[in-house]
Amino acid sequence: MGKLSATAVKAATRPGKLGDGDGLYLVVKPSGTKSWMVRVQKNGNRRDFGLGSASKISLAIARERAREVRTWVELGLDPLFERRKAEGIPTFREATAKVLAQHRSTWRNEKHEQQWIRTLEAYAFPHLGNVQVNDITGPMIRNVLAEIWLAKPETARRVRQRIGTVLDWAYASGYRDSEAPMRAITKGLPRQPKKEGHYAAMAYAKVPDFIPRLRERESYSRLALEFAILTGARSGEVRHAVFDEFDLDEKLWTIPKERMKANREHVVPLCDRAVRIIERCMELRVRNCDLVFPGMRGRKAMSDMTLTKLLREMKESCTVHGFRSAFRDWASEETSHQSDVAEAALAHVVKDKTEAAYRRGNLLEKRKLLMEDWAAHCCQGS
Repeated sequence: MGKLSATAVKAATRPGKLGDGDGLYLVVKPSGTKSWMVRVQKNGNRRDFGLGSASKISLAIARERAREVRTWVELGLDPLFERRKAEGIPTFREATAKVLAQHRSTWRNEKHEQQWIRTLEAYAFPHLGNVQVNDITGPMIRNVLAEIWLAKPETARRVRQRIGTVLDWAYASGYRDSEAPMRAITKGLPRQPKKEGHYAAMAYAKVPDFIPRLRERESYSRLALEFAILTGARSGEVRHAVFDEFDLDEKLWTIPKERMKANREHVVPLCDRAVRIIERCMELRVRNCDLVFPGMRGRKAMSDMTLTKLLREMKESCTVHGFRSAFRDWASEETSHQSDVAEAALAHVVKDKTEAAYRRGNLLEKRKLLMEDWAAHCCQGS
C-alpha cells in the first residue's frame, strides 16, 4: 500500500513533492496545479517521468502507470516512446511489459518476475522484441525455440509458455487476429530427451542414520531441515513458516494458500519430534520476528541455498526436495498406507478430475497415522 490517500491528494496545497512510495510523487506547484511523476533509477542513472495531471489521473491510475514505467525501464525500454502503444500495435517487448505489470500482483515474489524478464531478454527479445505482436508467426516462434529446444529443454519450455502468455494477452486485447499457435509449434520441434530422474534423493533406508548426524549440532538450518524431513514439506514452506501457523495443542501446522504451490491451504499433522522442534524455536525466537526459522539476517527468511549448503557441508549429494521422494518411496514400498493418503501428505494436486471430485476432505486422520509412522522410521537411529 502507498503512503498517500485520495483524500490527502485532494487536500495537498503546499508546493513540493509528496511521496507515495516506489518512486511515485505528487508534485504540487506554487500555482496550485498538481501532477504525477515517477522517479526511476537503473544502473546509477536517475530519470523522472511525468504521468499526467492529478485533476485527471486518480491515485490508483497513477500507481498503475508508475508500475508500467518501472517495468519498461527494467526491460530496457524508453518510457517516453511507449505511449505510442495507445495509437498503434505494440511490439513483443512492449506487450511483455504490459503483461508483467498486470501479473505482478498475482505472483508470490519478485523472483518469478525476474525469471520472466531474464528468459525473454536472453532468448525471445533478440528475435521478437521489436516485432509487432500481430506480425509474429508460428515459424518465427519455432526459430526462437529451435536454438535451445534440445540443449536447454526446461528453459525452452518456459520460454514457449511465456511467449504464449504474451501473445494470448495480445489476442485478448485485440492486437492479434488469432491465438498463438503453440501446440502446432511444439509438434514441429524434435522430441526432447526424457529427463533422467528427478531431484536427487537420499534412499529412505539411510534417513535414520542421517537424522542423528543432523542433531550433532544445533542451528536454525539443522532444525529446519529435520522439520522438513519429518513433515514432508517443501523447503519454501518451511523456511517461511511463522509461529501463528501452528497449533501445538492439536499438533497441526496450517500453511496458508499463498505459500502453497497449488494455491490451496494445507494442514500438516505434526509428530512429537516436529512439535519439539517448534517449541525449541520458540525458546530461541528472535525478538520481533515471526519466522520460526530465521536466516542469518535475523528477521528475514533463510535463503533457499542455506539448506543445500548444509547438505553439502555434511557431504551429502541429495537435495532438500529429494527427502519428499524418500518419504513417498518409503510409504509405497514399506507401508500399507494408501497412495492417495501419501499424495495428500505431499500436497500433490489430483490431476484426474473424476478422482478429485470423489475425494472428500483432506484425509487428515489417516495422514496423522502416516506421519507418525514416518517419524518412527526417521528417528529409529536416534
